[in-house]
Formats: sequence, structure tokens, C-alpha cells
Amino acid sequence: MEIEQILAKALAGGDITPTEGVALLQPQDSAALAAIRDTADTLRQQQVGETVTYVVNRNINFTNICEQHCSFCAFRRDAEAEGAYWLDVAPMLEKTTEAVAVGATEICMQGGLNPDAKINGRSLNYYLKLVDTIKGSFPALHLHAFSPQEVQFIARQDGLSYRDVLLAFRDAGVGSLPGTAAEVLDDEVRRVLCPEKIDSATWLEIVGLAHEIGLPTTSTMLSGHIETPAQQITHLEKLRQLQRQSLEAGHLAAITEFIVLPFVGQEAPKPLRRRVGRDQPVLADALLLIAVARIYLGNWIVNHQPSWVKLGLSGAAEALTWGCNDIGGTLMEEHITTMAGAQGGTCMTVAELRGAIAACNRPARQRDTLYGFVDGSGETLSTSASAGNTASNRQSRSQSLTA
Repeated sequence: MEIEQILAKALAGGDITPTEGVALLQPQDSAALAAIRDTADTLRQQQVGETVTYVVNRNINFTNICEQHCSFCAFRRDAEAEGAYWLDVAPMLEKTTEAVAVGATEICMQGGLNPDAKINGRSLNYYLKLVDTIKGSFPALHLHAFSPQEVQFIARQDGLSYRDVLLAFRDAGVGSLPGTAAEVLDDEVRRVLCPEKIDSATWLEIVGLAHEIGLPTTSTMLSGHIETPAQQITHLEKLRQLQRQSLEAGHLAAITEFIVLPFVGQEAPKPLRRRVGRDQPVLADALLLIAVARIYLGNWIVNHQPSWVKLGLSGAAEALTWGCNDIGGTLMEEHITTMAGAQGGTCMTVAELRGAIAACNRPARQRDTLYGFVDGSGETLSTSASAGNTASNRQSRSQSLTA
């Protein structure tokens, strides 16, 4: 099928097929690239409007001690290695207090998989202590915490089901889960990138269970390393199917956003770094994938975000013309990508984010984690129409299925 026909199908509201998605990711001439970009931008405008959102948040990576040895990771350390760290309650409360003082509405919290991180012999007790440390002092903060990999790790350590762990998190005050540890949802790729991590089916199972019990999640893709265009589309197709299943089943939550995370290899372990052959992301490749993701997922996952940590703020701002409607969060600190050699920085002020948005001639607005609009005091005003799982969006999707 010609590129023009594929794009016309998307603009008419149809879901493109995996074969059509792969065609869009093949090398294109300048005219085709411009058409893909314009289609993604048009769909973004139709699905979520002109406003570019951002969240005031702080990222806390509570430990880099990890039992796994992912081939792309420069963050993890063995417990006795130089640079290994493990935050106690006091510094975590200090970091949270600093975030609240500058208007943060969210704490994003993830860390390495430390087998020694237990209380009374149980890993879950340690993680619940992390939750209580934040929520006990700042109950209004949204806690966006613990990837599907961390859920599996705790379940394995303590002999629990995934549902047990997720319910414990929900009841303790976790508001949503990061859709990280997805990397590429293709097990051939995962055997090279992260052979010790959960497989694709387990990642999808845990995210689906989270939706079922009312915990929203995000979704991500680590791109631009060894994966092929076909494997990128396989990843997008699995996310689309999962989101469709969650919405059609009437689950209490769903995927709120999709984020492309371009691979940074500067400090990655040498075997993968040599295999990829470069240190920094290729902006043009990231922008094409971002656009195709909007075209492929936009009927089901309407919020799309670039990574300014990986692409730099200027690259992230350019992505706003390739289908993105959100520029991410202030973060305040970031270790995982920065230790990999990323050059985008570790912190952005609200003024910097709004300035990048203004340079694109788009209005800016603060949001909360679940895409509700936030006023100047940090209070959520209303749920945005771009939240991804509103009644009107569900109705339109159901109608498109029966049309």
C-alpha cells in the first residue's frame, strides 16, 4: 500500500495494520517524511487539541543496587561497588519536601532490584515503607512508582502473586505505575538487551492486572539500538491490543501516555555499545518513530511524550510538531539516563518547559499525573479530555469498532 493511502486511512480514523506501520518506518524521501509528520500532527490536534501539557514532579531513584545485568544499563551497581547507594528515609523525605516547596504534584519513584532490601524478611514490607515515607508526610502527592519488573521481583522474593503486590501498592497509596522495563516487547530483542528481566508476556500481564484493580500505567519503548522496524511495530501492536482489552473490559484504569525513550549508549556496557555503534540518539530516527507511534496508537493512547533527558529540550520541543502533546516533567533530578551519558540534563524549571512550548507557538498548561489540569496552587481543576480513558473516548472507540 502506498504511504499516502496509509496516512489517509489514519486520518479517516482507522487503525493501521502492523504491515502498514512497518511501511511508515522504512526509509522515506523528504516528501513522505513531511507527510508522516503532518499526519501525526493533525491527529494530535484532532485527538487532544493544541495545548501542550507538563507536570511538576520529582524523580527519586532510591537505589542503584541491582541483581540484574541489563546490557544497556550504566546505572546499576553491585552492593559493594564504588558508587553504589541506597537512600534511607531522611534523604527521601528531604527530596520530597524540596519538590513540594516548588509545587510538585507527583513523585516518580523507581530503583534497582536489591535482594537485601527487606523488612522482617520481606521485600514488600520495604517497598511499602518507601510508599509510607512519601504518603505519610505528603498524602496529597501522587505517587507514580514501581515498574512491572519491580512488581515481579517483589512477588518472586516473597512468594506472592502479582495481584497481591499490586493491591498492596494501591491500598498503601501508590497512584499509578510507570510503564518502564518494557524496553522492546519482543523476546528476541530482550534476550540481548535484558535477558534477566521479565518477558513480554509477563510485562503485559502485570500492566493488565494493574488496570483491572484501578491502577493507571504509562507505557514506554526503549528504541534505537538493535531492534528492527518490525519489532518496533510489534511493540506498538502489543500496547494497542492491551489498551483495547483494558478499555473494552471496562477496567477501572488504562494506559495514560506513551513515551519514546531513545537509547543512549555512551556509558553502556561495551558489547552493546560496540554493536549499536554510536553514543547518542539520532534525532531524525526518534522523530519518525514518535510520529508513527501517534499514527498507530492515537485512537487508543492519546497522550504522547518525548524524553527531553535523552533528546535535549530542543529535540523534545521539535517532537511537539511530530505528534507529541506533552513535554514531560521537571524531574528535579535524574540518574538512570544521565549515568548512561545523556546530555539533556537532569532538571528543568517550569519556565524552561513553558519557554520551549511557547517557541512552538502552542499554549502550555500544567497537568497532574493523570492528565487533569492543575491550577496555580497545585489543585486539580478538572480531568482533561486527553486523559486517554474518558467516557467519551471509550464511546468513540466502541463506535469505531462496530462501524
